[in-house]
Amino acid sequence: MLPLIVLLIALFFNIRHVGDAAQDGSNQMILITCGLIAAALGWFRGVHWQDMMVSVERNIASTSQAIIILLLIGALAGSWMAGGIVPAMIYYGTALMHPTYFLPVSAIICAIVALVTGSSWSTTATIGIALMAMSEPLGIPIYITAGAIISGAYFGDKLSPLSDTTNLAAAMGNVDVIKHIKYLSITTIPTFIIALVIYLVISLFYGSDASTSLEMREKLPNIYNLNPWIFLAPVATIVLIARKVPAIPALSFGIFAGIACMVIFQRESLVGTGLYNAIHDALLTQYQPLTSNKDMEELLSTGGMAGMLNTIWLILAAMFFGGIMEACGFLKRMTRALISEKSSDVATVAATAGSAITVNVSASDQYLAIVIPGRMFAGSFAERNLSPENMTRTLEDAGTVTSPLIPWNTCGAYQSTILGVNAFVYAPFAFFNILSPLMSILFMKLNIKIQRIKS
Repeated sequence: MLPLIVLLIALFFNIRHVGDAAQDGSNQMILITCGLIAAALGWFRGVHWQDMMVSVERNIASTSQAIIILLLIGALAGSWMAGGIVPAMIYYGTALMHPTYFLPVSAIICAIVALVTGSSWSTTATIGIALMAMSEPLGIPIYITAGAIISGAYFGDKLSPLSDTTNLAAAMGNVDVIKHIKYLSITTIPTFIIALVIYLVISLFYGSDASTSLEMREKLPNIYNLNPWIFLAPVATIVLIARKVPAIPALSFGIFAGIACMVIFQRESLVGTGLYNAIHDALLTQYQPLTSNKDMEELLSTGGMAGMLNTIWLILAAMFFGGIMEACGFLKRMTRALISEKSSDVATVAATAGSAITVNVSASDQYLAIVIPGRMFAGSFAERNLSPENMTRTLEDAGTVTSPLIPWNTCGAYQSTILGVNAFVYAPFAFFNILSPLMSILFMKLNIKIQRIKS
């Protein structure tokens, strides 16, 4: 536990002192340093350095597609902002949205998109960016909006048969994915309803003052050429994702669609910088709208691919730490400690959930948070005559949904970069993600629709 304890203490003090700047490099160095501490302990236990490096390389290789996706999403965000796609969403969306119901509606919209596409990442990278841009003009704090977006995106992701984590969790128990989703919905739907009620109550405190959004609606047409035809680009991109087109080709299509919108609709507004330079900056470095209004400039600026590099650095550092922890046997030892404590059905579910969260924190990867506890606890559920659906549901309720709450986890690093809010800041408002593991344990405690192995 020593490397993990040092990691958590060091990250706590670092974030307390430097705030959001922690992700600019200091968190990465802490992860690498704690990885070296784990390596030293492993070396004293007889683990060879080369074996540790093989584990690290395997971990990094598993994130290679995610890294490419991150770079493409940086370019997507830039092209969609410069092409007027996100501004159009803000312009038309603020006309329909109202502060008193913005948060629950945002969660529902993200839930629907994630359910259709099977991807929480694609959801936050498309509709999530637009909702974040609407948040401040409507007077809603962005960290609360980020929590609502995360809640909706992961609700839809969990219940989508297209989701990779949903299929992975089902596979760990050899359960049919549809059967897994039906059983999962018993805890997932009530949890999401509770989260929506909380968001509605919070929204009521922000009244009905929409003057800022009206002011923005007046200024946006002066910067961009806005019309409904622009929405063909995001709709086509979401349709491709929903039709199971792999993420990289689908996002690439979205980037080219954004460039087309720049050329067709925003050519006049980009005259000052030149079309080629505008495309170059939007995709690769930084896009800033041509406006003297500082608030508008800050709201509509993006960092392109370059803006994703700190996140990629964080992921690589986290994979270094997690790879060494796994190679040295520390992850398995921690999960064994949880297994030894089980004495009842409730304790078995709690130990599985705790193990999944522990792996999310220490290995920094949601897939490992599903696979490692799935391997370790499958026999425990069978011994207690609990059907494998109980285990697969717990893996999702604890492994999948808690990953975006941890800043150095691949999901937390990604979501905080996309939404522009540190995971530690939005985590207290991601109510669905916080409540899901507790709901899984509660349903077992109350014996609500618990399926058992038929003798």
